[in-house]
Amino acid sequence: MKMKKIIFLCMLATMVFACKSASTATPKDTTISTKLDRSSQVAIKGNWVITNVSYPGSEYIKVNSFQIADSKCFIGSAWNFISNNNKGSMTLTDGNCSAFTSPIVWSINKEGFFVLKIVEAGTKSKNVKEGYLLKVANQTENSFQLIDNINVGGQTKDVTYQFQRAN
Repeated sequence: MKMKKIIFLCMLATMVFACKSASTATPKDTTISTKLDRSSQVAIKGNWVITNVSYPGSEYIKVNSFQIADSKCFIGSAWNFISNNNKGSMTLTDGNCSAFTSPIVWSINKEGFFVLKIVEAGTKSKNVKEGYLLKVANQTENSFQLIDNINVGGQTKDVTYQFQRAN
């Protein structure tokens, strides 16, 4: 029984280091629609907070969200979405994590995908060539979810970011 537990823990440790977002998107990706869903974009205009991040195995596996920080560091993060120019910002606010703030460029296409580009300091947003493609789900006036796909040991798993409108 101890041997099974040791093998399980070794496999789990391997998966922790193998978790990577499977949703990286580039402008050359022909499967990404460029037709925007204006009504969905206008609906998320404003200030939002991530209230929860969930995925299967979260008690064992660490996920490095958007290659910035551990996914749990995004809980409480502040996001601002400006719908008329598809810009905004994100700020990690968890005191137990490294501080991070960045401008973003975003859009929602007709297929319900949220395209996110994180703009590094000193870089013009038009020069950002890579980003993330997340699925928009359960959108209401005061909440919505973004769902990312990650690769865990060769299997695709969903990471769900729950957004709540900030007061």
